[in-house]
Amino acid sequence: MTVSLWKLGGLTPLQLMKRIWKQMDEDDVAIRSAALSYYFLLALFPLLLFLVTLLGFLAGPGSQLRNTLLTDLGRLMPGSASELVSKTLSQVSSAASGSKLIFGLLAALWAASSGMSAIVSTLNVAYRVRETRSWLKSRFVVAVGLTIALSLLVLAALTLVLFGGQIGEAVAIKMGLGAAFTLAWKIVQWSLIIFFMLLAFAMVYYFAPNLEDPAWYWISPGAVVGLFLWIVGSLGFRVYLHYFNSYSATYGSLGAVIILMLWFYLTGAAIIIGAEVNSQIGHATEEKKQREDRARTLQWRHPAAA
Repeated sequence: MTVSLWKLGGLTPLQLMKRIWKQMDEDDVAIRSAALSYYFLLALFPLLLFLVTLLGFLAGPGSQLRNTLLTDLGRLMPGSASELVSKTLSQVSSAASGSKLIFGLLAALWAASSGMSAIVSTLNVAYRVRETRSWLKSRFVVAVGLTIALSLLVLAALTLVLFGGQIGEAVAIKMGLGAAFTLAWKIVQWSLIIFFMLLAFAMVYYFAPNLEDPAWYWISPGAVVGLFLWIVGSLGFRVYLHYFNSYSATYGSLGAVIILMLWFYLTGAAIIIGAEVNSQIGHATEEKKQREDRARTLQWRHPAAA
């Protein structure tokens, strides 16, 4: 029987927060987030190349879906980093064509999976487990598999973000539905987007760490916390850059790269903190179970004293 993580392992929210804070300090979350930002930066453009090549199969060169996704994907990132991403996307899009399409897809997938490999190593630390899986399984099955799965989820979420309104209007017109359907569709649209994001966190927390007998949770406290921190951190960073963007003055042409790495730092921190939440709840649940087992054993041995 799977124990619900939402019971917090018998801890109060304050007790859980104290344990998480202590564990974050012991696990050097700030340093590991910085390491993840480095690996994310290395894996970003191969991942974008993989997405663009994948769109070559799904949408075809020159299609409205592909062109709009290429343009708007960069706009989702903070500050001048979006210009860097959009420009690079245009370059890799033109490169991912012709006879090199299949090879480019596989090479980009392999390079992009390095970011997921970094997440695997980091979450093993967060969950207090050692990596006992073979290198082939850890890299090919886990890292590459998660990269493919998350890429499909990202494409699905982006499609809903960018074209959800048009899809709803087209259905409403074809089915002869009114304004009530349009409102209901907006609720469904954003609910699906949030679900895809939570599913991405759930898959990472289930498959990435080398847990002995992991339990599947569609929505876990760690996934909710991680997604919340990522959204709030990204929005807060965009607001900050809107009013106080001095990175170009300090770093010159590297300003966009610095902004991108800071955003990746926030992303890595959100993933790690979410994992720490689930990890601490799991440890507390196990400790509670051990205390209950000891109490039952004591009661069985000394029924009079109990």
